[in-house]
Amino acid sequence: MKLIVTVVGRDRVGIIASVTKILADNNVNILSINQNILDGFFNMILFAEASESKIRLVDLQQKLREQGEAIGVEIKTQHQDIFDVMHKI
Repeated sequence: MKLIVTVVGRDRVGIIASVTKILADNNVNILSINQNILDGFFNMILFAEASESKIRLVDLQQKLREQGEAIGVEIKTQHQDIFDVMHKI
């Protein structure tokens, strides 16, 4: 299963590290990361492959959401199919 993880919030040290640690701890492979900072706001979109992971998507979403709350950013995790349908023109 392919996932899309988006992160938005005020920039601070450790955002990428805290997100990628959760993914690595749950055997989710990162395929691509694109991030930027504009006027102090951090924005990241990450594509990942979770076919080797044992964690359920709902549980991974919860872990990432909680981590986002802890570090002051919003983290959303979606199955790529849902993301694609939502952003189709």
